[in-house]
Amino acid sequence: MSTNGSIDHRGLYRLPWTLPDNAISWLEPTSACNLACDGCYRENIPSSHKDLAVVREEVDTFLRLRNCDGISIAGGDPLMHPEIVEIVRYIASRGIKPIVNTNGNRLTMELLRGLKKAGVYGFTFHVDSKQGRPQWKDKNEIDLNILRLEYAGMLAEVGGISCAFNSTVYEDTLPYVPDLVEWAARHIDIVNVMVFILYRAAVPNLPFDWYAGGRKIDMGPLVYSENKERKIDMKAPEVVAEIRKRFPDFTPCAFLNGTEKPDSFKWLLTGRLGSKGNIYGYVGPKFMEIMQTMYHLGTGKYLAYEKPQMTRKGRSMMLLSPFDRGMREIAKNYTASLLKHPRHLFRGLHYQSIMIIQPVDFLDNGYQNMCDGCPDMTLWNGELVWSCRMEELKHFGGWVRTVPKDGGAPA
Repeated sequence: MSTNGSIDHRGLYRLPWTLPDNAISWLEPTSACNLACDGCYRENIPSSHKDLAVVREEVDTFLRLRNCDGISIAGGDPLMHPEIVEIVRYIASRGIKPIVNTNGNRLTMELLRGLKKAGVYGFTFHVDSKQGRPQWKDKNEIDLNILRLEYAGMLAEVGGISCAFNSTVYEDTLPYVPDLVEWAARHIDIVNVMVFILYRAAVPNLPFDWYAGGRKIDMGPLVYSENKERKIDMKAPEVVAEIRKRFPDFTPCAFLNGTEKPDSFKWLLTGRLGSKGNIYGYVGPKFMEIMQTMYHLGTGKYLAYEKPQMTRKGRSMMLLSPFDRGMREIAKNYTASLLKHPRHLFRGLHYQSIMIIQPVDFLDNGYQNMCDGCPDMTLWNGELVWSCRMEELKHFGGWVRTVPKDGGAPA
């Protein structure tokens, strides 16, 4: 395998997620947060907690408009909502997986046990070095693995809850991505998912004028507008190339393309099997196609999150070896390991996902390349909208369009 980031999208499984039939929906019961993350796309409004009745209505609207397997409860930080336990309980009562997206600052063992009793299915912890965490100033991504392990340990102690981490990737933190991939391998028994979100912003030096409707507007009021000079167009293959410097066999298996570019990787998924610190290989596209198809046949939904009880069934997953070349390689490597070290038979064999998310791309013609079949659609006035750009609706009443400064129609 080459150490560059070249990927042929035609050799990957295109995730079948669409606007009405998707694995996830994105609920925001509050915009309040106790951190000020660099790169956040939501304005922090302390008094923004929605009434429980409004939240329930939004959940019902998701289920009316969108066939989804899970609902990400985000914000803001949802643990700041005084009725977060009841929110989780209501989502679970509707037969949907509640996934809490949080920075973790407010999580206690008491609250965690209450959320599990209410039916929480998983947590996604956002942890990176540009969040302004008071106790972690001047710490890098490797240092923050201590905090990540603390959160993963809390979930493992309670048991039966999916554990995911996400981290925004900037040009100066890109070199740490392989360290996080390696850390996740060492803790594959308690960490189920790692997500890397590539930094995006609207900056004045982009060669566009900005329009809302027919009005030329100033993007300054938006939280994702900034004046810093830094890279805002990192692509998923660049992250893959960085990972392959240390792990040359790193092989994605599935993707979501962009709305404007079919060969762009807006959500790029890699699945791997291993024991603690020992990765046996990467699943191929047929494995993912079989898993998504069989789950949809059985439940009528597409799959995004699974509990640890299922991700521990790595040996059972190898039954798909006849259909998937990646799984055949895993089976070969695993068998060789057992022949050399028979005691490895008593180690658990776990599945772990690594996702790279590439938000909006501004194309030269002014078109905005969004995620086709975006899983993170939220609600605005009862309609599905992109959660990463909802501030445009709040401030300008419509989507912002970009027009090349050398002329042309708004895109």
